[in-house]
Amino acid sequence: MRHQPGVLIVEDEPAIAELIAVNLRHNGFRPTWAIDSATAQCELDAVLPDVILLDWMLPGESGLTLAKRWRSNPRTKGVPIIMLTARGDEVDRVAGLDAGADDYITKPFSTKELLARVRAVLRRRAPEKVGGVVSIGALSLDASTYRVSFKEQMLKLGPTEFKLLQYLMSHAERVHSRSQLLDKVWGDHVFIEERTVDVHVKRLREALGANAGQMIETVRGAGYRLTAQPVLAPPSQASV
Repeated sequence: MRHQPGVLIVEDEPAIAELIAVNLRHNGFRPTWAIDSATAQCELDAVLPDVILLDWMLPGESGLTLAKRWRSNPRTKGVPIIMLTARGDEVDRVAGLDAGADDYITKPFSTKELLARVRAVLRRRAPEKVGGVVSIGALSLDASTYRVSFKEQMLKLGPTEFKLLQYLMSHAERVHSRSQLLDKVWGDHVFIEERTVDVHVKRLREALGANAGQMIETVRGAGYRLTAQPVLAPPSQASV
């Protein structure tokens, strides 16, 4: 299933918000609406969107104030912000961009242009895809062909286990806490429990098999580490 980018619409006019949401939904996005600054902050505290459409004039704090705050916060500073406002003077555009907005669209606007601008900021902010082959000992992962092998024997992994293994192999010999793995593999989502990591590590070990599975170490009180030289241990000690 293709990822649907989340878009937080911060807009106090329901008709405009609904127009934007309908067009986003029909073009493969997942819109969420916040009618004022307080609601917008609650939405952000819950789940980070892929992009924010931010009106300037809002009940409570202004969009300009919100943009400055979100840009200064390490958790939200990387989320693209497009200001969507009736204030079209050059001085307002400069103020919006200086506050941290990635783009600035004036009302009334074309929905086609809005969609194009959203796609453009997402392209600019998208992380580079990690491709190529990573090999640790006899374990090999090819991100471009989505294949994993151990001693040249192909292994079958689910999509989450593949992402988890790819991250661990790309950062081998380092210890990663459960919260770090949640952030790097699952992304920012506070409703996913840390126990989820344990479940997927268990599945990953099972998919890798008895020998390769032991390359993923449980570091008590710290998290997990992938190593090329695992300490061979009975299954009871090697379990999550």
